[in-house]
Amino acid sequence: MILSDKETTVIKDLQTQEQSCVEKYQRYSKLAKDQVLVDLFTDLQGKEQKHLDSLTQVLSGRVPSCDCNDCAGKDYQPTATYSMAPSEDKKADSFLATDCIGTEKLVSSTYNTEVFAFGDPGVRKLLADIQIEEQNHAEMLYKYKTVNSMA
Repeated sequence: MILSDKETTVIKDLQTQEQSCVEKYQRYSKLAKDQVLVDLFTDLQGKEQKHLDSLTQVLSGRVPSCDCNDCAGKDYQPTATYSMAPSEDKKADSFLATDCIGTEKLVSSTYNTEVFAFGDPGVRKLLADIQIEEQNHAEMLYKYKTVNSMA
């Protein structure tokens, strides 16, 4: 598979976003107070790294297989750490989770738009799969906030 200049530029832009997500989750896992949130950030960092690796494969001319994991968000059931009472730790963790939801929305939206720049159906399927996974990430973060009375 040979990418056009436009397709190459789009993939590189998506790589930049994925790299930013990897770094954000890595940093936020060190800032989070709640171990449940630390674990979620660590998990999402690995998933974003997988997206970055997939995009790198596309740049090298290979389209990795994808499994369209559309149940990670639905199946995620975090345990509550915080009560209804406000605390500084809860406020800090809520900020981190909310910021990441915003990031996931932006990245998901970008994939939704950029998928149409590609002629290869395998690349389109991969990008659509990643977009669904980004939506799952936002859902997982939202569920964390909800169970902890943050949403």
